[in-house]
Amino acid sequence: MTTEQTTVEHVLVVPTALFHEIGHFQGYTTNIQPYLDTLFDPNYVSYRPRNEVEEDPSFKQLIPYCVFRHEGKVFYYTRGTESGEGRLHAKRSIGIGGHISAEDQDSGSNVYRVAMQREIEEEVFLESGFTENCVALINDDETEVGKVHLGIVHIFDLNNAKVRPREKSIILTGFEEPLQLTQSRDEFETWSQICFEFLNNEKT
Repeated sequence: MTTEQTTVEHVLVVPTALFHEIGHFQGYTTNIQPYLDTLFDPNYVSYRPRNEVEEDPSFKQLIPYCVFRHEGKVFYYTRGTESGEGRLHAKRSIGIGGHISAEDQDSGSNVYRVAMQREIEEEVFLESGFTENCVALINDDETEVGKVHLGIVHIFDLNNAKVRPREKSIILTGFEEPLQLTQSRDEFETWSQICFEFLNNEKT
């Protein structure tokens, strides 16, 4: 067995058929509780090799997708060529997050929260206090990336606009009103485009 074989990342997935059973949607839903109650049931989740499930639409990888906001403006960035997901290179984004790894189970606490915190700490320096809420689920079956992922959107309302990139793959950052960013909508990955829809419709 080669070293590469022994270090294959295993990520948390649920059967796509289960997602359809709860209620398939394209775009987003803010009716999140029925999904969260079922999708994280230990009877349904499993950890599978990432290289396999990235090409297998019969499974959905659950991804925390964190949006940082300060006084109505959201953090945005461009994905550089060192980004782990090659299909998103050069795309702009307003979401920070990633896969829930089998290794996240070693913490002994809520594996999803541990994974979300790990992803944030790997990708950015978050240098502000905040309040955080899970607000929506996003699904996009119209792209190859979207077919195998399901996003769980968290809004972090920051006390200060202090977010700096830690990963080299995060470049050209800033804070801007969602309506302003929507004018360049096609430059953004589809999950960010979907987020713009509910951010711009959200009542303040």
